[in-house]
Amino acid sequence: MANPVTTLRRTAEEFKAKDVKDKKRYITDSILNNALYILMLIFVIYTAIERPNFLTMGSLANLITQVAAYLPMALGIAGCIVLTGTDLSAGRVAGLTAAVAGVFLQKTDFANKMFQNLPSISTGWILVTMLAVIVIGAVIGLVNGFFVAKFSLHPFIVTLSTQLITYGIILWFFALNGNNGQPISGLSQEYKDFVGGTMFRLGGVSVPWYVLYAIILTALMWFIWNKTTFGKNMFAVGSNAEAARVSGVNVFWTTVLVHTLAGAMYGYSGFIEGVRSGSVAASTGLNAECDAIAACVIGGVSFVGGTGKISGIILGVFVLRIIFVALTMLGVDSSSLYIIKGAIILCACSLDMRKYLVKK
Repeated sequence: MANPVTTLRRTAEEFKAKDVKDKKRYITDSILNNALYILMLIFVIYTAIERPNFLTMGSLANLITQVAAYLPMALGIAGCIVLTGTDLSAGRVAGLTAAVAGVFLQKTDFANKMFQNLPSISTGWILVTMLAVIVIGAVIGLVNGFFVAKFSLHPFIVTLSTQLITYGIILWFFALNGNNGQPISGLSQEYKDFVGGTMFRLGGVSVPWYVLYAIILTALMWFIWNKTTFGKNMFAVGSNAEAARVSGVNVFWTTVLVHTLAGAMYGYSGFIEGVRSGSVAASTGLNAECDAIAACVIGGVSFVGGTGKISGIILGVFVLRIIFVALTMLGVDSSSLYIIKGAIILCACSLDMRKYLVKK
């Protein structure tokens, strides 16, 4: 017969060993799940030591303006990722809408103005143009959502197709009225002031008006995601589309509206891009969706669906921009940035899938 004292001691030792093992696993999982943030912190410290001006107020102002420029596209594409999809057309949609906005808002007396009979530039005309390009983006997003929802096509295939179609439209657009593919320049001062005019200065660096617009859009998206039935339905469909359908959620229209909203955000991104770049070329927006996807995944928007927060997307965009600003200040060439960007996306997706497998 086993000694009760020995049995109790053995049981206590087993519980203790299991507790130690669980603690070690918890620490290991925490380190791996937050590996990108830990590496970023180390990288920021190293950059600050090597380049002391990295942490100045001027550098912070530059970072804020970059985040404001890239955040709207990330907010749009995040909804597609919540639905376990993606959107490869985002950059080209932004490029098309940037071209349309640029043409509509060229200087009245610009020698190479593509369309001579447009109205003179006013605040009203700028707002009409902004609304027009947002609608263009929304229509392309609606097409994406329709084909994904109606025919159960994978978003990768659908948005790859619309990416190519949109690029063809861009090339056609740039050839209109004898433009022959030349960049669209000569943007009106009113347009530049509306988008990139100085709102205030931080450390001697101008913070433009589009930072305020990005804040407004972020607040709007937070409200849509967290306070509306549409937002709840989006997460329900992303978690389990069949279960959502049984629960009474209209999966078709939820999918269509998510992509439509995403397209509208790409349209707005295009509206501000021309002013940021100074002109619009056929290559404008190329691969912009890669930055947006990377920021979303870094910020916790999972490709397994049904997971994501607006605060996480903001953090993801901040992290990505900090990395790129730091790399630029350290003198890393632009070619290497693409390699680093790809590695970040691969690592972020791997860590995301690891979290999912651990939970499963």
